[in-house]
Amino acid sequence: MKNSKKDIDQLKDISLKLHKKYTGKIQTIGKMKIEYKDLKIYYTPGVAYPCLEISRKPELSYDYTNRENSVAIVTNGTRILGLGKIGPEAGMPVMEGKALLMKKFGSLDAVPLAIDAHTEEEIVAFVKMITPSFGIVNIEDIEMPLSLKVVRRLRQEANIPIFYDDSDGTGIVARAALINAAKLVKKDIRKMKIVINGTGAAGIGIASLLISSGINNIVMCDTAGIIYKGRKENMNEFKTEIAEKTNLKLQKGSLDDAVKDADTLIGVSTKGAFSKQLIQKMNKDAIVFALANPFPEINYYEAKEAGAAIVATGRSDFPNQINNFIAFPGALRGLLETRASKINSDILIAASDALANLASEAVRRNDTERIIPKFDSESATIKITTAVAREVAKAAIKTGASRKKVSPSEIEKKINKLFSNYRKIEGVL
Repeated sequence: MKNSKKDIDQLKDISLKLHKKYTGKIQTIGKMKIEYKDLKIYYTPGVAYPCLEISRKPELSYDYTNRENSVAIVTNGTRILGLGKIGPEAGMPVMEGKALLMKKFGSLDAVPLAIDAHTEEEIVAFVKMITPSFGIVNIEDIEMPLSLKVVRRLRQEANIPIFYDDSDGTGIVARAALINAAKLVKKDIRKMKIVINGTGAAGIGIASLLISSGINNIVMCDTAGIIYKGRKENMNEFKTEIAEKTNLKLQKGSLDDAVKDADTLIGVSTKGAFSKQLIQKMNKDAIVFALANPFPEINYYEAKEAGAAIVATGRSDFPNQINNFIAFPGALRGLLETRASKINSDILIAASDALANLASEAVRRNDTERIIPKFDSESATIKITTAVAREVAKAAIKTGASRKKVSPSEIEKKINKLFSNYRKIEGVL
């Protein structure tokens, strides 16, 4: 499936026209109708009372302000989509788009913060300074390995969850899809050989979450070939760490060598990185996830023609879209509802299991084109977001990451209320 130059030009014209018409995609709107007589309550002098309560007990900011529903989206514009290092201003349309998705699919109030910061110390200091205003910070589109350094530091030093969507979100969805794909081809996921091509945030995120689940027959590849313990070429601290936990047989060589006895091939790399010939070298009933966006490592139908039993991409115009936007609305909602202080692997696994279970009926029907649920209706959106939020909340409470206990029924009621309120706002607009 190819887009003609005419289609691309038309999309460009429409996108620019609408972005300019609305001057972006988000705005701030009050939660209640305000009349002049109300100013004494919501502004001065009435506003002093919640201020004084919070000053005595800072955690009351979750009760008296919108903090419990607030997400900061932080980028420095150094790895925006497939566009690369285009700067913080140029990254704002993407961050606004992410905020719009958070509102549409999770009823989250997100604020894009594109910052002119380029070092680990600058970014860490900035995020720590803004934490009193937010319930969660989402790190987005920062170049590697800086992004992982920042996230690691912040998870040690910040007092609210630091979610890294490029890594955590992709890991959640890819793992869920792989669980169902393995069931469909009737293979034990713990015995399958899994090859991951790409060692950026997404590749390391997927591998790390699989390893946390007890799935460790993984071989990772980058542009220099197979990663193995002791390799010196083209390495960084995160590749060195993942090399300690993967490729336990110390296989060496190229991607071609890696796939010869592989059951699964996951691409988080570049357009055209996979060929039909490459896939034909894999084991029978191969699983292929070609997740490069907007153009996958191999076209969905070409991968099927090459003999792959199950194929997924990151695109919405092919079956089995593996995209982190299916995961983060519910995951963030669950963390916010429990006022979590941190994120751990148990929380990410819980989110992933929830997504996998939502597609279990399709798996029972042997539907190889529905290995992951879709946001294809409002009812589906509420169902997916609620299910993920519920399991994330349970995991946060169980692992001691939460500062507030909440029941599954309370979460469901809250999400339905938030979506109802959002529908009213959309109706007014």
